[in-house]
Amino acid sequence: MTTIPSAEVQRPLNALPFWLSLGMVPLAVWGALAGGWVVCLLPLYSWGMFSLLDALTGRNEDNADLATPDSALIWYRLVTLIWVPVQLLLLFWLIWYVPNAPHLGSLEAIVLFFGMGVVSGTIGINYAHELMHQKPAWERALGDLLLAMVLYSHFRSEHLRVHHLYVGTPRDPVTARYNEGFHRFFPRVLLGCRKSAWRAEAAMLTRKGLKSLHISNPYWRYWGLQTAMLLLALTLGGWVGLALFLWQAAVAVWQLELVNYVEHYGLTRRYLGEGRYEHVLPRHSWNASHRASNWLLINLQRHSDHHYKPDRRFPLLQTYTEAEAPQLPRGYPLMAIAAMIPPLWKRLMNPRVRAWRRQYYADITDWQAYNKALNPMPKGAPGL
Repeated sequence: MTTIPSAEVQRPLNALPFWLSLGMVPLAVWGALAGGWVVCLLPLYSWGMFSLLDALTGRNEDNADLATPDSALIWYRLVTLIWVPVQLLLLFWLIWYVPNAPHLGSLEAIVLFFGMGVVSGTIGINYAHELMHQKPAWERALGDLLLAMVLYSHFRSEHLRVHHLYVGTPRDPVTARYNEGFHRFFPRVLLGCRKSAWRAEAAMLTRKGLKSLHISNPYWRYWGLQTAMLLLALTLGGWVGLALFLWQAAVAVWQLELVNYVEHYGLTRRYLGEGRYEHVLPRHSWNASHRASNWLLINLQRHSDHHYKPDRRFPLLQTYTEAEAPQLPRGYPLMAIAAMIPPLWKRLMNPRVRAWRRQYYADITDWQAYNKALNPMPKGAPGL
């Protein structure tokens, strides 16, 4: 691994590959205007092209100089900022245009909005994730807008107040358990995240001596923004437009939770007793240094470092060697496809989880007994 000097990191040309996500916008417009096979291009662009580019460009194991000032990252940050109005205009233009387009049949509209869900999930929620971690309130507000477009505003509360605190423990609904297939994980996490997010916000208000429905509860903002999005979809596209809006939101959430499933599958933190766990380390997230899919996902695949240092902006996220963090065999797009096929996923990943356990926790020889004896499990929760 080499360190990229700060002066080189700051060059606009080095930020340019992260702008490839904008290529989805003309493809969506073309699909709506042309119909036919063109409506299939969005998932092919995001899943297919970037997986092919991963194979061609290989891995990027260089790390940016951490001394690079935040003010020098403007060309990286700008893509996440301009994406908010871009996605808003694209989504609601499609909702206005598609229901009244005579050349588009029902199947074409469904496929096109499946692609729009891929856009708002793969890019929109991912950019919201970057924005919600930042200190400026206006950046976090932009993240809220992106999450409201997919009716998943509670993700901000769940991610910041639950997931980052309890990742790799039974208290985190988003940590996929060892041997838990995605099709069991998905309904569990949909319900569990909503519950844990609400409990986290209510508990914080209780500590301040306030009621859970106090006006400072961010859920009022979440509900308001989501209601506004629903009403806008209904106004612009009627009931068909509203149905298409709900469809793309469902696809986006499915995309998010596929990624959540991949990021921590089977990884656990050591229980220290008295309700405490070891500090989150790079080894508690799956790392992937595949170059092109990290362009698409603004380095989300350097997830080991994101959990180790959550406040780092995406251009400065570090990658790790196999000695420091577990490695995925492929980038997220291909791993997400594998996750949809549980036998294939377990064949790929279960041996890697067992090797990870031997590498970092060789003293634990019976993991099933360890989890039952030491981990304080919430009632009804599956074992890690």
